Amino acid sequence: MPFDKRSKIEYNVYLSNANGISIGYNCRINENVFIQQAVIGNNVLIAPNVAILSVSHNHENLEIPIVDQGDTEPNPPIIKDGVWLGRNVVVMPGITIGEGAIVGAGAVVTKDVAPFTVVGGVPAKLIKSRK
Repeated sequence: MPFDKRSKIEYNVYLSNANGISIGYNCRINENVFIQQAVIGNNVLIAPNVAILSVSHNHENLEIPIVDQGDTEPNPPIIKDGVWLGRNVVVMPGITIGEGAIVGAGAVVTKDVAPFTVVGGVPAKLIKSRK
């Protein structure tokens, strides 16, 4: 994982599986961030209390309690260069957040985010283009 003098990782950042995490240059990761697995580009801002998830729970069989069905296969999100994830954002497994995108505070990202767009809400929806 590259690290340069411009990068900053605050207190209480939890990396669930460091083998599945890549973090680019000049990134800011604020306090209380949880990252299961992810590919994070350069110049990325991650605000406090963000959760970046790579697995979920299987839940297809109604005859078996969800807790006993195990986890899905890891599917790390990809966060491209220049992205800003606002406070309390949740990024679901397998999501790609395009270059220069902004995800507003409190959003839950369940679908890919196009480059240079602003999204927000639960689930996250397009607010506007940055271009």
